Amino acid sequence: MTYEQTLKYLYDRLPVFHQIGGSAYKPGLDNSFRLMDALGNPHRNYPCIHIAGTNGKGSVSHFLSAILQKAGYKTGLYTSPHLVDFGERIRVNGKMIGQNYVVDFVEEHKALFSDIEPSFFEATMAMAFKYFSDEKIDVAIIEVGLGGRLDSTNIIQPNLSIITNISFDHVGFLGNSLDKIAVEKAGIIKHKTAVVIGEAVPETSPVFEAKAKEMEAPIIFAENQYQITPSEIKCNLAGKMLVDVKATEENRHKLSDSFTVGLSGDYQLKNIATVLTAARELNKLIKENNFPPAPLSPDAFLNEEIIRSGLENVVELTGLQGRWQTLRQDPTIVTDTGHNEAGIRYVAEQLKHQKYDKLHIVIGMVNDKDINAVLALLPKNAIYYFTQAHIERALPAEELQRQAQGFALIGNAYPEISDAIKAALSNAKEKDFIFIGGSNFIVGEALKVF
Repeated sequence: MTYEQTLKYLYDRLPVFHQIGGSAYKPGLDNSFRLMDALGNPHRNYPCIHIAGTNGKGSVSHFLSAILQKAGYKTGLYTSPHLVDFGERIRVNGKMIGQNYVVDFVEEHKALFSDIEPSFFEATMAMAFKYFSDEKIDVAIIEVGLGGRLDSTNIIQPNLSIITNISFDHVGFLGNSLDKIAVEKAGIIKHKTAVVIGEAVPETSPVFEAKAKEMEAPIIFAENQYQITPSEIKCNLAGKMLVDVKATEENRHKLSDSFTVGLSGDYQLKNIATVLTAARELNKLIKENNFPPAPLSPDAFLNEEIIRSGLENVVELTGLQGRWQTLRQDPTIVTDTGHNEAGIRYVAEQLKHQKYDKLHIVIGMVNDKDINAVLALLPKNAIYYFTQAHIERALPAEELQRQAQGFALIGNAYPEISDAIKAALSNAKEKDFIFIGGSNFIVGEALKVF
């Protein structure tokens, strides 16, 4: 089979959640254990960092990968979904998994897939864990797919766990309250394994603390360790921002006053605090001989120079896309993968800080999100271009347009995202601002257009 035929087999043969939704969701770990046993349990051959959360887990995963790469670790990174190419899900030192490996792995294990009938995500995870083992990586960063407790990836025994935040998403599977969702995410907390909490609220903190106590796991709240604020000095590097870092009195690990960060967007501030806290915890593990020493560090630790370089060069080192990413200037075109109420809240706030003559918003969503909650957050002083991605879960552009009218959001519907972008570019002047988003799939298709 060719690479394209192999991907078609994976999509057609195995249920794909991001395309068809709930019918592809297979909660539970039985399939994961069976796949790993059949492959020789490759996930046990390297240390892991496990990352869950509603929003921010992708950015945190890539930040940490960049830092570990700069420290000299051969770093595996497993994330989802991909935006443009399947290979984005599985990377080693920022390089996507080879197409030949994907073809050979699937061809070799078709009988196994027929026997176990895994979901697309379970099969992809198995491929990633085997690839990382074959590549003899030093450490793997594993991003949870959905939830945590019953997520396929929860078979690993990590050296460090991270939960970025909790907000409403996938409520049909994870629960309809923040504390119920937190219970699912807290499922990645393992026995005597430290867990970093990126952001907590009164409904979720007790859940995390109770689970950590049950598992005898040290728990560290990043918000109590570092305060990150935008610098008053404007960064002159496109797509990057300058932030001020202040360690709290509780945290003795002092850092310099400012860092250049390779991802812009104020919503990254909490992610940065989470990453700095995680780096500090990894240094503790190195000191205790519970994590391999940093190969390129003169003192074996993740020192400030390494952390600084990783944060600044995260895009170049990992290939991350779609996080408040500037696609073009004159007019400014930005895309972002925020796709639920909490993610869009950050996007809407960020839009308030932009300077423009007119605001144009190209937006599409999937049908299992809280559409009204998102629409209520969007600015009314914009021209809208409602569109849809090429997936079964996509909310039809005309239906999104109809619902948006109830929130005084006015614009035309375009079934093809390329047509929506073309219309926005036709209407926009040099000093205007075009935002493209609403779902990962809209961003992915927009990246192909550009």
